Amino acid sequence: MIKAAYEVLQPANSQSFLVRKFDKLAFDAPYHFHEEYELTCVIKGSGKRYVGSHMDDFVSGDLVLLGPNLPHCWKLEAGEVMPADATAIVIQFNDAFLGDDFFNKFELQQIKKLFQKSGCGISFHSDTQAEAQKLLLNLIDEKSNFRILITLLEILQLLASSSEHILLDQHRVIAERTLAQRERINPVLAYLVENFRKQVSLDAAASIANMTTNAFCKYFKKVTRKTFMETIIEYRLNYAIQQLVQTDKPISEISFESGFGDVSHFYKMFKTKMKLSPLNYRKRFMRSLIDDDKKLSA
Repeated sequence: MIKAAYEVLQPANSQSFLVRKFDKLAFDAPYHFHEEYELTCVIKGSGKRYVGSHMDDFVSGDLVLLGPNLPHCWKLEAGEVMPADATAIVIQFNDAFLGDDFFNKFELQQIKKLFQKSGCGISFHSDTQAEAQKLLLNLIDEKSNFRILITLLEILQLLASSSEHILLDQHRVIAERTLAQRERINPVLAYLVENFRKQVSLDAAASIANMTTNAFCKYFKKVTRKTFMETIIEYRLNYAIQQLVQTDKPISEISFESGFGDVSHFYKMFKTKMKLSPLNYRKRFMRSLIDDDKKLSA
């Protein structure tokens, strides 16, 4: 069984935090979690991002801050950027990397609040995203440890003072769970992340949680606020939407690739969520692209 992997991070050269640039290997990482905060900026790449129980598309420029023990992974999908060219900059640190009370100082109260919100996972966009990416690209080439530290603080202050962000887990579904609850639910979410496009077994998920199926179903809904089946369908539909707008694959092929064994069931679930059939959704999306092109050329 695939489980959410616990990752132990070791800063090199006596540094108090990690700054690394990854190639596509970063996107091969399994659904995992660690005690450190993590700031990830995707320089090149596109696909699906999983944070806690949240799933969404990501593209080049994706900028996300994650709190401690929040399970996550980025999965590449076919797009404009070839997987071999995918790159990301990742910074990992704990809240005491500059001393236990450093971020309790009055001047750093905004960053302290940023850390508190990061338990949900925070995605940044617009000017904040672009400015932070420039700073991160400069940071990765910086040789001075002092300048690296100062730049990290500048990035954190930029993010902390920005309103250009969304919380990925707005109901703090995973963030507010106890350690025991996280240790039970994270492996189940990892199983879904890795298997939702295949045959997913309720018995297998209950076994991972070491519970009976009846007890597990009640527990899963209590923790995630969704039923086990609702979560699977949501993952499958989100994946299908990505395939509809990024590929020209037939609807039936997308249905099976997304994990739906029956095309009519896929149509029914899709229309319930999107209020459109898959084909009409694709047509509307293409029309919107054409309209956007006309506005730009006008």
